[in-house]
Amino acid sequence: MQELKENILSYLDSQKLKNKRKKDDIYKALGLQTTSDFVMLEKALDELEKDLLVVRGLENIYSTRVQAGYLEGKLSINARGIGFVDFEDQDSVRIEPEDQMDALDGDTVLVDTRKGIVLQILDHEKKFVVGTYVKERDKIRLVLDDEKLKDRSLGFQGQRFKAVEGLKVLCKIESYGKKLIVSIDRVIGHKDDPGVDILGILLGRDIDPEFCDEANIQAEDMQDSVSDEEKEGRTDLTGENIITIDGDTSKDFDDAVGCYRTEDGYVLKVSIADVSHYITEDSPLDLEARKRGCSTYALNTVVPMLPHIISNGICSLNPEVERLTITCEMNVSKEGEIKDYKIYPSFICSKARMTYHDVNEILDGDEYLMEKYAFLGTLFDDLCDCADAIRKKRTKKGAIDFASSESEIELDAFGKPLDVHARELGHAEEIIEDCMIAANVCVANFLKWQEIPAIYRIHEAPKRKKMKEFVTLSEFMGHKYVLAQGPVHATEIQNYLNSVKAEESYPIISTMLLRCMQKAKYSSRCTGHFGLGEEEYLHFTSPIRRYPDLIVHRMLRKYSFEGCDNLEERAVDEQKCSEYAESSSIRERESQDAEYACEDYKKAQFMEEHIGEEYEGIITSVTSFGFFVELPNTIEGLVRVHSLDDDFYNYDDELMQFTGEATGNVYKIGQKVKITVLSADSAKGTVDFTIGQKVMKPRTNREHRTFEREKRDRQFSKDRKPERKRPFNRDRNSDRGHPANRDRRSDKGRRNERQGKNSRFQSPRNS
Repeated sequence: MQELKENILSYLDSQKLKNKRKKDDIYKALGLQTTSDFVMLEKALDELEKDLLVVRGLENIYSTRVQAGYLEGKLSINARGIGFVDFEDQDSVRIEPEDQMDALDGDTVLVDTRKGIVLQILDHEKKFVVGTYVKERDKIRLVLDDEKLKDRSLGFQGQRFKAVEGLKVLCKIESYGKKLIVSIDRVIGHKDDPGVDILGILLGRDIDPEFCDEANIQAEDMQDSVSDEEKEGRTDLTGENIITIDGDTSKDFDDAVGCYRTEDGYVLKVSIADVSHYITEDSPLDLEARKRGCSTYALNTVVPMLPHIISNGICSLNPEVERLTITCEMNVSKEGEIKDYKIYPSFICSKARMTYHDVNEILDGDEYLMEKYAFLGTLFDDLCDCADAIRKKRTKKGAIDFASSESEIELDAFGKPLDVHARELGHAEEIIEDCMIAANVCVANFLKWQEIPAIYRIHEAPKRKKMKEFVTLSEFMGHKYVLAQGPVHATEIQNYLNSVKAEESYPIISTMLLRCMQKAKYSSRCTGHFGLGEEEYLHFTSPIRRYPDLIVHRMLRKYSFEGCDNLEERAVDEQKCSEYAESSSIRERESQDAEYACEDYKKAQFMEEHIGEEYEGIITSVTSFGFFVELPNTIEGLVRVHSLDDDFYNYDDELMQFTGEATGNVYKIGQKVKITVLSADSAKGTVDFTIGQKVMKPRTNREHRTFEREKRDRQFSKDRKPERKRPFNRDRNSDRGHPANRDRRSDKGRRNERQGKNSRFQSPRNS
């Protein structure tokens, strides 16, 4: 029966003519002859149809899933319940709440792309949910923290749990549907206890700070120093000026750099911790790292991919101790071109643990620090000049430099936000980015041309449709963008950005253009990185905190350093790399979502102390239900259209602006406005603003309809003209302002884009 089903699917897939896909056609094409064969065919078709592997249409014509427009994809649900499924080779499909079949955000679903409905839930991504016990009418009940699950009723399975108001718990989902059946997995803590809020956000996304017992045992048994036997066959770099440069609070150092001048340019050495030497394939630590995919940095909390005893110990390039590394040595010309490179196993002894702050001070001429690190000679000047040359060369090739600002949130000992401001990045950060990108490019080039299985970091060109939309918006803002015929090239985007760099609206233009970009992801195929202007690119420089980097190290060791030439093993590893690339992309999105959720939570918590205060901000995006305003401290809030009570405002979805009918007031992207903080909800991670100084209570829908009716009546009496007919508030409650496509740095970027919010930019070090 299974063979018959496969033959049916094969025939349907090969037969493009619809009138050749009827039951009799299949019967003849497969060489079936008897009545019993026909019965078996009918049974096989019925089972395939039941499993949605084939579709029977009009006139009993059969089609495969793809022929019928049924595609698999991950469902993303925004805050208002609207679902989107993204596909690589076609536009996203929008799915209304009633057509989602009770699927959850992140589920893998089978979608009828022509009708926009979920046909089948193939896999549930969410296995755990976090809830908080609240007291309502003298009863205590569990309320799920995820706003997207507020409409789901709960049932409980397993032992009874004594409910205590304010207690936050992690629940395992036992059964899915409109009613979720859950069991209490663990108690997280009281919602007001320090750190419980962040821990709840992380656990809700399956990011667990605790490692399994087997992994902990393996980590504890690991040695804490390098033996002489381990150095054999490695290049000794302990006598060279090699240092680490990281943030002030960093404890895991997985990359070190060294550089010196030559007659023709520079020799740049990027040495990366050889994590693959310690984390062997399918060991408990490897399985934990694979499951996590990457480390998660949530404000002052770090959930590492590997236990701290390893990431801060034997695998960390700590100063003045020997560590095993893999080095990418590059000969760089004075113009920044990498003329030659070699990759080899090594061991180093870092001469200093440097911070970005100190290196920036040294480059600015701080005499005390220059004297303190005089033993490093001209290392900092050499590194600076080499990295600057590399950056200039990369820019000429088309690397796109988007304007970006990252948030820095200062917390007290209890996790309460004290201040929020834009993070200042200096020259030292750029130096390390340039060195790491150069090493990543060389390793990608080596693995590709040696045909070694690998996981690449790819970034596809933006879709032309998105770029055309940006051209229209750019011209509306007074900046002409000539989009050339054919594929979009990175150089033309960079040239355009350079032409508007001096404009006050440059950050907004850059952000809007960034939303047109596709999302970088992992793949076993090397298709290039559009944003960096590189034909070959991967992640090699952070094996402590990214699983794809660990796999790249493992493949280098197996096929280059150890010389494996087994073709069967190579084929198996190629398949593994494909699977690991997909799972790592998924875990990366979850990690980024968690990081941004924590950030939004603390920003809203900070603004709860500033209700009623007035600020000046800039409009960053306009949607059918209002517009978002970003303050200089990077906090973003929504001005809802119904809070604009001085006029009736019409929304223009092409120009993305609101215009007042009577006053002619306009609210558009890039415009500076004075706002007052109206409200903030840390649980939802949202902030609401209102225009001007008056803090008003948002009107209910009924109050809003009454207000608009009375205003129209007054206008009618004044003008003595009949009111033109149009649907009341047609666009205001629609989703027309939500681009149903993608983002720049994560999958929160997609969600934010659909909510009209800024998508966030991923720095080149994480690109």
